[in-house]
Amino acid sequence: MEFKRIIDRIYAYFKSHPSLLVRAVVGISLVIAGVLGLFLPILGIWMIPMGLVLLSVDFAVARRLSAYLLRGWNSVKNLWQEKDKR
Repeated sequence: MEFKRIIDRIYAYFKSHPSLLVRAVVGISLVIAGVLGLFLPILGIWMIPMGLVLLSVDFAVARRLSAYLLRGWNSVKNLWQEKDKR
């Protein structure tokens, strides 16, 4: 399954959740744990985009940042694919 489709499914699930507080707490926790994941081996950097997607349901800043990261990821992925074709 493509990364964007996974993110879209998660976004749709949490968008339907009624509690802003739950989404905000879980999203902020994921971003903080992802930042700690840069230094601690147990946590992963994957938590940062996951937290941003969760926060993007309610906050425009997180929505813009997650769209920026997704565009960057697609650029890097395209570069890797072009390199593999050579």
